[in-house]
Amino acid sequence: MLQDISPAVYNNTYSSEKPRLQDICFMFDRDTVLVKRAGNSLEFPTYGMLSSRVERFSYLFRINDINYFLVNHSDISRYGYKFINIRELRTCAPKESVFALMTAYHLHTWYSNNRFCGRCGKLMHHNENMRALDCECGNQVFPQIAPAVIVAVLNDDKILLTKYKGRAYKNYALIAGFAEIGETLEDTVAREVMEETGLRVKRIRYYASQPWGVDSNLLMGFFARLDGSPDIELEEDELSEAGWFRRGEIDMVSDGVSLTGEMIQAFKDGYNG
Repeated sequence: MLQDISPAVYNNTYSSEKPRLQDICFMFDRDTVLVKRAGNSLEFPTYGMLSSRVERFSYLFRINDINYFLVNHSDISRYGYKFINIRELRTCAPKESVFALMTAYHLHTWYSNNRFCGRCGKLMHHNENMRALDCECGNQVFPQIAPAVIVAVLNDDKILLTKYKGRAYKNYALIAGFAEIGETLEDTVAREVMEETGLRVKRIRYYASQPWGVDSNLLMGFFARLDGSPDIELEEDELSEAGWFRRGEIDMVSDGVSLTGEMIQAFKDGYNG
């Protein structure tokens, strides 16, 4: 999956150190990032390229011996860099760069959404000792992570596949949704399956998790068994279609990035939850 970057090592311990010339910088404009793309290969600017242009920087994390920073916008188009939508880059290489990009975007979204205090409205300030934003009124805000589930519902030798309605992603997917206040993850699984397809499930089993910075999520994958009738009552506000598929009827191949793809591939390879 996206986070499987071994032998590269990700270290998210916060640091107040300043960027070195070789460190990598991310610049975002909404959901685009400044990058140089050659085919499937990505290259992000270094601080050495930007040091005379950068006014603000924020430490993000470290991968191996390289630190990554969030910096303010800078025009370096003459070096061949341009802004590209981050969703177009999810299957690019090297994999640790894509993982760094998606994680950096998660933090960029958090910083952007918390420039002002939600308690008193004053400007927030970066804490120098940890990844937090502080206000003079005493309010302190930490990075926000939205827990969500992905569910592979099995019915004997078939799996439930769906397609989203009105989204750019057009391939088959699994039931998914956010955990609500007061719910366990198992409650979320049962509710989301019922809401989107009218199906009941049992034998809910945890499979794996994945950080998904594109939407500030922590995804948790579950397999579950159908409990009762297999007749689908489609929630048409969320889904365009849903159906039961046997292993030999699925032509999707995992892209090695998403938890959804890995779970569908696991079913194709014989996994029964």
